[in-house]
Amino acid sequence: MPAELEPGILYVAEEFGAAAHLCACGCGTVVRTPLDETEWSLEETEEGPSLDPSIGNWQEPCQSHYWIERGRVVWASKWNSRQIEAGRRREQERRDEHHKALQRKQPSMLRRFGNWFKSILGR
Repeated sequence: MPAELEPGILYVAEEFGAAAHLCACGCGTVVRTPLDETEWSLEETEEGPSLDPSIGNWQEPCQSHYWIERGRVVWASKWNSRQIEAGRRREQERRDEHHKALQRKQPSMLRRFGNWFKSILGR
């Protein structure tokens, strides 16, 4: 990432799983979006990049809310404090469910020990 970001450009550092841009409202806030299964996803198209889900700058004075779709900013409605809290809860629930699903795929410690023990016995 450059030290100073230019307006209208989405910078992507794939090796660090991150993207950054200046807030679309023009306030100058640097918006950082982690790219992974539990945060934002990046799709690169011929028209330009898309980030999903939307960008909600709820902690900033501007409280901008927008999507980046195919290289364009698509403005979304402003959210009130109840909507912001509900959105944060949904995102946390989605993250929690993702991590629970990963844990369900992992064999338990007891099963791993049993598999290891069987391998020693040559079964």
